[in-house]
Amino acid sequence: MKKTQSETLGFVPQKDIVYNKLLPYADRLDDESNDILSKIKGNLGRAVQLRELWPGVLFWTRKLSTYMRLYGRKFSKEDHVLFIKLLYELVTIPKLEISMMQGLARLLINLLKKRELLSREDLELPWRPLYELHDRILFSKTEHLGLNWFPKYFPESATQEMLDEWRPLLCPFDVTMQRAISYFELFLPTTLPPELHHNGFKLWFDELINLWMSVQNLPSWEVHLVNLFARLANDNIGYIDWDPYIPKIFTRILRSLNLPVGTSQMIVPRYLTNAYDISHVVLWVSSLLGGPSKQTQAQLSGLFNSITSFFHPSNHGRWLMKLMKLLQRLPASVVRRLHRERYRKPTWLTPIPDSHKLTEEDITDFVESMMQPVLLAMFSKTGSLDAAQALQNLALMRPELVIPPVLEKTYPALETLTEPHQLTATLSCMIGVARSLVSGGQRFPEGPTHMLPLLMRALPGVDPNDFSKCMITFQFIATFVTLVPLVDCSSALHERTDLTEVEREMCSASAEFEDFVLQFMDRCFALIDSSTLEQTREETETEKMTHLESLVELGLSSTFSTILTQCSLDIFKVALEKVFNFATTNIFETRVAGRMVADMCRATSKCHPAESLKMFVPHCCNAINQIAVNEEVLNEEELDKELLWNLQLLSEVTRVDGDKVLPYRSQLVQILQLTLHLKCKQGYTLACNLLHHILRSSALIYPTEYCSVPGGFHQPVSDYLPIKDWGRPGDLWNLDIRWHVPSVEETSFAFYLLDVILQPELQRLQRFAQGEQDMSRDDVLQSLTIVQHCLLGAGCLMPPLKGEPIPELVHSMVSLEETTLYTGMEYGTDLLHFKGSHKHEFDSRWKSFNLVKKSMENRLHGRKQHIRALLIDRVMLQHELRKLTVEGCQYRSIHQELMRDLLRVSTSTYSQVRSRAQNVLFTALGTYNFCCRDLIPHVLEFLNPDNSSVTQQQFKGALYCLLGNHSGVCLANLHDWECITLTWPGIVRSGLSSAMSLEKPSIVRLFDDLADKIHRQYETIGIDFSIPDGCCAVAKQLMITGNPFPEHPVPSEEETAEGVKRQELKNAESVEKYNQLIGDLLDSLSNRNLPWKFEHIAIGFLSLLLRDDQQLPPAAVMFFVKSLNHDSLYVRKVAISAVAGVMKQIKRPHKKIPISPSELCEVKEQSSVVAGDRPDNQWLQYDSSCLPRTQQDWNRCVFVEKTHWGYYCWPRKVIVYAPLEEQPKQNLTREEMTEREQIIFDHFSDPVFINQFIEFLSLEDRKGKDKFSPRRFCLFKGLFRNFNDAFLPILRPHMERLVADSHESKQRCVAEIISGLIRGCKHWSFSKVERLWELLCPLLRIALSNITIETYADWGTCIATACESRDPRKLHWLFEMLMESPVNGEGGSFVDACRLYVLQGGLAQQEWRVSELLHRLLKYLEPKLTQVYKNVRERIGSVLTYIFMIDVNLPCTLPTTSPHISDFTERILEQLKPLTEGDEEIQNHVVEENEVGEQDERTQAIKLLKTVLKWLIASAGRSFSTAVSEQLQLLPLLFKIAPVENDDSYDELKRDAKTCLSLMSQGLLYTEQIPMVLITLQEIAGSSSWHARYTVLTYLQIMVFYNLFTFMSDKKAVNDVRALVIRLLEDEQLEVREMAATTLSGFLQCNFLSMDPPMQAHFEALCKTRLPKKRKRELGSVVDTIPSADLVRRHAGVLGLSACILSSPYDVPTWMPQLLMDLSAHLNDTQPIEMTVKKTLSNFRRTHHDNWQQHKQQFTDDQLLVLTDLLVSPCYYA
Repeated sequence: MKKTQSETLGFVPQKDIVYNKLLPYADRLDDESNDILSKIKGNLGRAVQLRELWPGVLFWTRKLSTYMRLYGRKFSKEDHVLFIKLLYELVTIPKLEISMMQGLARLLINLLKKRELLSREDLELPWRPLYELHDRILFSKTEHLGLNWFPKYFPESATQEMLDEWRPLLCPFDVTMQRAISYFELFLPTTLPPELHHNGFKLWFDELINLWMSVQNLPSWEVHLVNLFARLANDNIGYIDWDPYIPKIFTRILRSLNLPVGTSQMIVPRYLTNAYDISHVVLWVSSLLGGPSKQTQAQLSGLFNSITSFFHPSNHGRWLMKLMKLLQRLPASVVRRLHRERYRKPTWLTPIPDSHKLTEEDITDFVESMMQPVLLAMFSKTGSLDAAQALQNLALMRPELVIPPVLEKTYPALETLTEPHQLTATLSCMIGVARSLVSGGQRFPEGPTHMLPLLMRALPGVDPNDFSKCMITFQFIATFVTLVPLVDCSSALHERTDLTEVEREMCSASAEFEDFVLQFMDRCFALIDSSTLEQTREETETEKMTHLESLVELGLSSTFSTILTQCSLDIFKVALEKVFNFATTNIFETRVAGRMVADMCRATSKCHPAESLKMFVPHCCNAINQIAVNEEVLNEEELDKELLWNLQLLSEVTRVDGDKVLPYRSQLVQILQLTLHLKCKQGYTLACNLLHHILRSSALIYPTEYCSVPGGFHQPVSDYLPIKDWGRPGDLWNLDIRWHVPSVEETSFAFYLLDVILQPELQRLQRFAQGEQDMSRDDVLQSLTIVQHCLLGAGCLMPPLKGEPIPELVHSMVSLEETTLYTGMEYGTDLLHFKGSHKHEFDSRWKSFNLVKKSMENRLHGRKQHIRALLIDRVMLQHELRKLTVEGCQYRSIHQELMRDLLRVSTSTYSQVRSRAQNVLFTALGTYNFCCRDLIPHVLEFLNPDNSSVTQQQFKGALYCLLGNHSGVCLANLHDWECITLTWPGIVRSGLSSAMSLEKPSIVRLFDDLADKIHRQYETIGIDFSIPDGCCAVAKQLMITGNPFPEHPVPSEEETAEGVKRQELKNAESVEKYNQLIGDLLDSLSNRNLPWKFEHIAIGFLSLLLRDDQQLPPAAVMFFVKSLNHDSLYVRKVAISAVAGVMKQIKRPHKKIPISPSELCEVKEQSSVVAGDRPDNQWLQYDSSCLPRTQQDWNRCVFVEKTHWGYYCWPRKVIVYAPLEEQPKQNLTREEMTEREQIIFDHFSDPVFINQFIEFLSLEDRKGKDKFSPRRFCLFKGLFRNFNDAFLPILRPHMERLVADSHESKQRCVAEIISGLIRGCKHWSFSKVERLWELLCPLLRIALSNITIETYADWGTCIATACESRDPRKLHWLFEMLMESPVNGEGGSFVDACRLYVLQGGLAQQEWRVSELLHRLLKYLEPKLTQVYKNVRERIGSVLTYIFMIDVNLPCTLPTTSPHISDFTERILEQLKPLTEGDEEIQNHVVEENEVGEQDERTQAIKLLKTVLKWLIASAGRSFSTAVSEQLQLLPLLFKIAPVENDDSYDELKRDAKTCLSLMSQGLLYTEQIPMVLITLQEIAGSSSWHARYTVLTYLQIMVFYNLFTFMSDKKAVNDVRALVIRLLEDEQLEVREMAATTLSGFLQCNFLSMDPPMQAHFEALCKTRLPKKRKRELGSVVDTIPSADLVRRHAGVLGLSACILSSPYDVPTWMPQLLMDLSAHLNDTQPIEMTVKKTLSNFRRTHHDNWQQHKQQFTDDQLLVLTDLLVSPCYYA
């Protein structure tokens, strides 16, 4: 097959779509595809060489993607590579407009998709162009282009180049970190062959994995690292040793699920937002499985053991979705890996070494570890779909482990009537495993024997009262029946001797099939009887089917037809008889029940047309003729029920093969002539359906059967045993599809029908249209209905509409001809009628095909092993796709007339007519090439204000036509200058039209929608359409390489020159159009009568036209500057943004020069990567001893503005600004300015304008909601950057006035000006900068002393914005001023807090470069830590976080010169001594207002502690690494304070201590930190305060769970924890003992500890502790309240046993019955033991009640007796 094909094609195709070979006209396709491909190669190559991006390149790349949809990758390897190279060149053209780029990128991704087709040898792409593209666009909308398909084909040197490029960005305190890591994730190649690994991941793996290991607080970039590692692991299974990292990986995965643990846990918000992406986690885990060490599987089992109980349906929370996703994706990922290892054809990708392939044992372990959570998840609140998909994949690997437990749950669910959710859940899971069950195989041979019992028991699910149950039952039955031929094979038992035991069982069971079919039909009839109209509705309600009814109808008919397709002829005949009797003995109404019965009858006639038609057609025809004998019936408005019913039945039954209908043609034609002209609308509509179906079945191509075995099941059992075919996949190469291809006889019958029926109608309508004949409205409707159904049925037989192609819509030097496809008809079809309805139908069929495929596919073996019916369906879809894919069609004159008629109807009087017509119009607009340009002027005619005859309806209709529907074209916003220059001014001018009224809300809403849609969808239209030469070379290559050769010649020199000329002309035209559009909009705006709404719309349009590659025309600049003082707030806002944009456009470029850092500081560069404060970046630091305070110092100083340069390493070339004298001239005179600059200069030098402007800016917008506005900041920054200090004198008095006024809007305004000033003075000369600061410092001092609760955030933003990306040495005036004395008590505590806030904003932006300032600040703050006021304390806490942020513990980073936490902690602990030494309770210190003088040390210490707590809380969410060792020293103190009960009335100190502990316990620990923590906890557990001992336990629970696998990999740590808990079980305080029991049970439940014999023995021994006899006490003696040591020990034993029992709430392990017996012995002990036993038993009863029937089996009869006694409460009346 292959060989002959490559001979006809002339090349070996890369990978074509196999389904094409099964079409009835397959032999024609090779020539056709070659013809199209040569056209594509020729025209695309020419278009690129002629430099014609639009329409040429766009048109032919669209054709290429259509070609790929139809034929797959049916081109030679050389062509494939050239297509990719050409598109890669095109996508990375620097000035390409975004929408074009998106289209081309989609095609490129599609070409690169199947990566096995091209190896690294075949294709190599440079990475830089793509990175530059990504960098350019990342900050706009196209981030989601799926660029991660690319990293495969970069050259081997790429890795090192990328590291050099992005390493300098790795500064963890800066946003650039996120960028660098996400570039690594996107670009780093991971598919290099093993011999090149030293140039691949080995260059970065250690560096990045250590970075990941050492980050503790989940910054936002950590996710990207995980995604990168997942991809790396998946591409290099077996080449990386992950073992040392596995416990840490699993600990982090578990943390990332954010599961709630313990009682009073606080979730840190960033843990939720930055959590890992489950799909990457799954990929990573499934790539780590297997291999010699088996460590991953152990950890994975541990993971599932520890989270299983969260899957129980009684648990619910926001974490559940994540868990379900994990469950659903993991088996799928493992199946994908198995497929890759065992079944996939080997490709160029690195194969997995045998040592790391998954063994049988690996698979079994994996499936076993997942079964328990999956079985629990079946009944989850989120639905059972996830579990069903998981089970489907698990059953592929190990059916014998997976299916039996599911069956165990399904049988009882089918029996119960009270739990419908249980039934739907189990059935949907059974559907998932159906294929594995039915096909049996060696692993699970008894599978098929369950099939019949399941089907029989599912029948009661067809229940008219429960919709969802009914649907799932239909799906269940259909799924199983599709897999199994329903043939009675019981006779084989006597005839064949070669059957196995299971086969004999299947044969005897198959005798029940007939019974099953008949019972199913009875159920369906009952369902139909109960859903007739009379039953379900009042008289008055609608007669249409409701949505639910139509779903049931669909389910019923598809299930029934599946059953009939699959059953043997004997069973079919019985079923046919039964349906026939049911349908003919009753009369149904035709809306609901009738449709269902007719569907069932249709199903019978589809399966065996001859037998069925023989019964139905004569019966229906006779019935209709008998009733219609009497004439007046035909004219009745309400027809006889029986006539309607028989007509409906007939119309459905005839939807079969055309050749089977032919014998009855005379009868059918007679019926048609009788009924088509009935008076009753319902009647003639049914007759039209009949006509439509007869025409369709004789005119179309379609498969006639969908049986699961080719040829059906009609041979005798002795030759062919159907049970062998249970669950058998279809064989793609021997599908043997029976096609219906219209014969000559059928075609002539169809034409005869059209002659008899269509011709007369068309003649009547023509006479009526010419006014020669009168027809009533009903008659016209009837005629049109008949015509419509003729076209629907036989449209494909009609010749296409004739007409001349319309010339000159677009100019192109390339042919834009359409390619034609053969679809089995000699005529082409005209698409206006069809495209709409069919496209919709096709999409939904494609969707349902994919759903069915998913629910029954076998991902393990792959290679399209689907069921035969599915494969046939897919081939049919391929045929339909070809019919629909005539995407663009030539636009001919007849279409032009049609479109104009449609437009007339779309703007007619009735709104319903308008909206239907508009939908057809939109469909047509998408169908014909370039017809939009032809239609736009006609639409705009209705909006033209000079056209006075327009009605309001026409006006609205035209607006709707411009708006378009949600999916199609939007005429108002076509991506083309010519169209926009018409539509936008047209929309604005329509405001002057007489038909426009703003009183009508519908019109106002339309304009709002239009403006909104344009703003949403508008993407900048390109002005530069040039194509670089690189593309042309590839394009030329494409035209001369490989078969099929294009017929078009390579363009000549002249043609190319002409192309280049045209392209330059097009660029010039675009600029002209751009300016013209702006001119038109400004003209409209100058019209005084334009309503305000349209003014706003026009201004909105203008704001969209600002672009970075083309300056705004001066007139528009003038307009926007004037609009800054417009009355309307909206206009002012737009103008501010626009003028800020104009400032950017007219900014003069500054010259930059490279420098060498090593020469600057005379230090040699380091060879290896060392980050942090090094000698060679010392000179970047802020150093107050050598600040540039004079002109010379300033000139000598090398300013580096970007904060991250030099922290991790230096870039290859560091670029800084050249000295002042080489920069453009400052302070130009007015004469030296450009026109645009003059406009701005004149307005801003005008005091009146400025007064008004500042007045508007200092108005309040929305009270209390206003914030510092970045737009205004940009405006001021631009003013001061472009015009230097020209406007400072005018603005200065305003600034002084505003600063003194404490109103929030005035303060905000001055803050915006000041931040703009500071950022805008970047290039000013030293003298100007100095003068500026002399003005600013006093202003800022006043501002800071006037600060209020409303304005402090704005001042913070102001200073932070001013310091962003600036060299700190440039801003030394600002920093020195802010550092003067932030906390001096003037103006009260609030002002102090605000000053700190402002200072912190500035320092935080400077990150690591101001260590000296941080030291000074810390020194200054330390004595002030004992602040009294809460708000100052919180602020200081936050400032401390920023001071110590730079002290990080990251790999290869030198210790910082900024302050260190450890030194600070030491000094603090010294001051806290008074608290740590004493034992008494620490009370909160309440402030006395009039306290003077020194307070004692203890009070001071308490105040200090409060501030320290604020610092710990603040740093938990912000820093990168936690200073564990330092925090541990504070732990004992916190344990002392933290309260035990949950009570909000606690004071601040205790609440903070509690929060602190909660946050610290969730922290991620390094392996080496665990022993330190445990030692501290052990000390505290010996403390005298029981509160502290209690809190140790709650701390322990959370800490262990959040570091589970790190703990488990350390044996000593596990034993220590265990010893600690067991020790606290024997604590003298009751609460501590109970908490220890809870903790123990939690540890057992998440399998951190296991219930081993020594532990059990220990508890049993403790339980047997003898209690002292109760002494007879004299009355009145003091009661002995302290429990004796013996009682405590005995209670500890009981608590231990109870912890074990409570640790498995959802099942009964083998050891449990005995423990329950032991416990029950203590039911009558003294308190508190008795209480514990009772609680345990009632909990046991509560959690095991649901599945008690199964749990009972674990106990012996005696044990059950005892238990029942214990659990059932005694009767009080006995």
